[in-house]
Amino acid sequence: MTTFKTTAKARGNDGPADREYEVLASAEQNAGLGAAEETMAAGVSGGKVETKTFVIDTNVLLHNPNALFVFKEHDVVIPYTVIEELDKMKRKDDDLGRNARECIRHLDRLRNMGRLIDGVDWGKASPFVGAAASIGPDGRTGSIRIDINDYPRPPAIKADVPDNHIISVAWDLHKKGKRAVFVSKDLSARIKSDSLGIKTEDFENQKVDADQLYTGYLTLTVEGQFIDDLYHDRLLALSKLEPYLTSSIDGDIYKRSVFPNQYVVLKDGEDDNHTGLGRRLSDTDHIIPVSGPRKPTFGIMARNVQQTMAIDLLLDDDVKLITLLGSAGTGKTLLAIAAGMTKVFNEERYEKLLVARPIMPMGRDIGYLPGDKDEKLGAWMQPIFDNLGYLLSTRGAHTGDRNERAAAAESHTSEQRIAKLMADGKLVLEPLTYIRGRSIPHQFMIVDEAQNLTPHEVKTIASRVGEGTKLILTGDIGQIDNPYLDQSSNGLSYTVEKMKGIRLFGHVSLAKSERSELASLAASRL
Repeated sequence: MTTFKTTAKARGNDGPADREYEVLASAEQNAGLGAAEETMAAGVSGGKVETKTFVIDTNVLLHNPNALFVFKEHDVVIPYTVIEELDKMKRKDDDLGRNARECIRHLDRLRNMGRLIDGVDWGKASPFVGAAASIGPDGRTGSIRIDINDYPRPPAIKADVPDNHIISVAWDLHKKGKRAVFVSKDLSARIKSDSLGIKTEDFENQKVDADQLYTGYLTLTVEGQFIDDLYHDRLLALSKLEPYLTSSIDGDIYKRSVFPNQYVVLKDGEDDNHTGLGRRLSDTDHIIPVSGPRKPTFGIMARNVQQTMAIDLLLDDDVKLITLLGSAGTGKTLLAIAAGMTKVFNEERYEKLLVARPIMPMGRDIGYLPGDKDEKLGAWMQPIFDNLGYLLSTRGAHTGDRNERAAAAESHTSEQRIAKLMADGKLVLEPLTYIRGRSIPHQFMIVDEAQNLTPHEVKTIASRVGEGTKLILTGDIGQIDNPYLDQSSNGLSYTVEKMKGIRLFGHVSLAKSERSELASLAASRL
């Protein structure tokens, strides 16, 4: 038997169709592999694979300066116009300027290794590239070359604009019969290039399949005895679920994976009311039962099974990084803040609750805001104040009986309590603008609206986390305000897909809106 992995939809199976499956195929079936699989097999077996030449647009390098080193054994060509555009962008004090400067530094190191107009083998530069590099079969790497020529252009791109100069490099290679590919994140540039017959692609290196994104749980229909054993023994061996994780689709046998800290919803095939919920304990081979906390989490009780999963993860101090993804009203931010307030104020497990948001307006910005940092930040943090006010109000109170809560609410308004918590340093609200260079130990850290962050920005935030800190990223990939990101390329989706399978990581996709009936209808219909 030959074993290889693929990603497939679970047609006809219970649960979400976004699992990674292990495909068990016979040797006879493997004989019918398509061209893509044959190319992959040839690369793995050491067979010769014809190299391609990738012409890189400026926006790719501004998106990821390490894009120079991810094309494996293929060659990379950078038109001279790209260098000029990078030079213009390097003076900016935002992420685009930082990426431009980093890319220029990469090229300068390569320049010291050889003449860039002749092409430099970037494999020699691997020590400073690190984990960003992606090498080909047998450790092969390609070359990086700067093209300084101004080629004749067809009438369609005669206009003297940078995009046309860049496309003309790919056009010349295409006319010469080379396997040229133009790579750009600019839709218009891709359309223009493709209309000339040039093979054109988006930069997919940091993209994930948003339609098949890891949800953090799966559903299995099992015998009722397994559910009883889970709660009776407080443990269920993962091996007992093996038969239910394997299915046959179109003659292929697919095995569903259960990742560390992934939840399993067990349903009795004979009794719809007999169900169970378990979680794979870290990277062990056991499922433990999950019943949710018996008392409210700072006044909040889970309203559906996904919220039960989220609260379970949020209250587990062994899980250091959590991502909560869901549409408006599913309770992502409220649950995270409630768990944070429980851990910081009640249990005193962490020194402070830190809540941060990216400064990204929806629609047209209103311009400069008056006041000092805290006053400016008030407008951006109003959604956080709304959740804090709810949790500290009579309705969201968490201790004492009704009369005590009412008395507490009368003596101090929720605004006064929030102000006192901030004055005492127990609650910190701040933008992500100044996080670079910081170290954040022993804090319960929540980053809201994380879908507006790039993969690099999420990496920067996660690398600030110090000893004893728990990091929660929340967001809705269906509501992205950053014009340079989409559902597949944003930092939240990227984190979910890249971190799954790590014992310190947990994720839950919240599906049902609990804000109000109107909010639920709006989220599903508009």
